[in-house]
Amino acid sequence: MTAGTYRYPNTDRVLFGQPFGPALAEERARLGAGRVFLIAGGTLARETALVAQAEAALGAHLVGTWTRIGAHTPRIDVVAAANAARAAGADLLVTLGGGSVTDGAKMVGLCLANDITTPCALDWLRAITAPDGTTRRPATLAGIRTVSIPTTLSAGEFSSFAGCTDTQPEDGGPPRKESYASATMIPISVILDPAVTIATPEWLWLSTGIRAVDHAVEDLCSANSQPMSDGASLHALRLLGRGLRACRADPGDLAARLDCQLGAWLSMVGSQTGVTKGASHGIGHVLGGTAGVPHGFTSCVMLPHVLRFNHAVNAARQAWVAEALGMPGGEAADAVAALIAALGLPATLRDVGVRADQLDTIAAGAMHDRMVHTNPRRIDGPVVVRQLLDAAW
Repeated sequence: MTAGTYRYPNTDRVLFGQPFGPALAEERARLGAGRVFLIAGGTLARETALVAQAEAALGAHLVGTWTRIGAHTPRIDVVAAANAARAAGADLLVTLGGGSVTDGAKMVGLCLANDITTPCALDWLRAITAPDGTTRRPATLAGIRTVSIPTTLSAGEFSSFAGCTDTQPEDGGPPRKESYASATMIPISVILDPAVTIATPEWLWLSTGIRAVDHAVEDLCSANSQPMSDGASLHALRLLGRGLRACRADPGDLAARLDCQLGAWLSMVGSQTGVTKGASHGIGHVLGGTAGVPHGFTSCVMLPHVLRFNHAVNAARQAWVAEALGMPGGEAADAVAALIAALGLPATLRDVGVRADQLDTIAAGAMHDRMVHTNPRRIDGPVVVRQLLDAAW
């Protein structure tokens, strides 16, 4: 008999398929915010009118705009942004951009609530995972809330976790992506406007779509999956499978882009209720923080190999993945690999710039990521991770 507990996320509303300007103005008024701090992607600010449109929608309630959050959300950037938001007296954050910007706002809220003013002070708020999988996650105070307008499909706007990179660890080691969490770090509102994604580079849009596929696949194949997330994950894969292919064929297809946005949203239902991910996510965190690989690309190069590794313990669930991606009777790993190939995305670690001399460091670092330890098939140590990396090489 199936048993479990489902918990709802701390999100008030998701507004989808409508222009972001009026929706943003509506949410600001609904929340009664008078001093809004906008965090946006630097490229969007330089090369599009989207940031100016967001500023116009906020009008006199805007107290600052920050456009300097680097890839993988460096500590130094989020603390600088938090100090600026504090000085501005912000009572609401708004994001316009991709996953690094979304996580950046979560970290800004965390910094504001916990009086963090220097990067090293974040040490006491991070989660620490030992090589045996034991994780210690400090209690944290909740910060001011966020309204998120995503431009990619990595779907961090539907999570209460954030990744933040320590680019200069005190022990002299390589950069490390760290995990932070608080129940109300998840944005209070999300606005899904497919039109704002037209400016997103194709490689980024499609690869973060595979990141969303990875969310749905690892939830569906998890050792502690739930009925709610099973249904959401299956529909997410259907929407993403057809939507991403349609976007590749016609980048201006707004209906297909909205399908992808809805699929990314549904891909996070399992994360919201505590369904555990696996090694594709766990290794991907280290590939991102240590080797600088974009999140979407980490899923492109690792997910098929992790599926093959796990097949012995969850073949029936993997069959659902293959069917949802349009390959009934086939192997999930092949269905995912076929989608990646159809989108023209990279398939090997070499393709994404990982060097052979980094593999042992990545394997060792992966054992400090909690998701490696919740993989459906047990991973006993760095040697096993190295085998997966070699398969992806």
